Amino acid sequence: MANAPDVVLSDLQIALMRVLWLRGECSTAEVAEVLAQERGIKHTTVATMLTRLEKRGVVALRRDARQVYYVARVSESEVRRSMVSELLGSLFGGDAKALVSHLVDEAEIAPGDLEKLRKKLARGGREHE
Repeated sequence: MANAPDVVLSDLQIALMRVLWLRGECSTAEVAEVLAQERGIKHTTVATMLTRLEKRGVVALRRDARQVYYVARVSESEVRRSMVSELLGSLFGGDAKALVSHLVDEAEIAPGDLEKLRKKLARGGREHE
C-alpha cells in the first residue's frame, strides 16, 4: 500500500473504500451496485468519486477494454491513522490524553474495554487486537 500520511476521507468516500478493501479490485459498476443497495448512490456519483480518489492517489485504476477497475492504494489502517491524527491535531491540539479522556467521559469506551486498553497501554500499545 502507498504511504498516505494525509488521507482524510468523507463518510461516503470511506463507504466506497470499504467496498474495495473487502472485495479487492472492482469495476465501477460493482462498486456502484453495492453503494446503490447500501445508500442509494447513483452510478455517476460513484464514477466521479472513484476518478477523484484516483487523482489523489488513494485508488489505482486498470482499464480492460471499456471496463475500468479500481483497487485501493491505501489500507484501512492507514486511513484510520491519518484521520485520527487529523482529529487529534485539529480538535484536541495534539493531546492524545485529552482524546482518550473524552472517549472515556462520553462513554464511547465500554467499561470492559477499559481493562483491555489498560493492558495494551502497559505493553506499550505494541500488539494489534
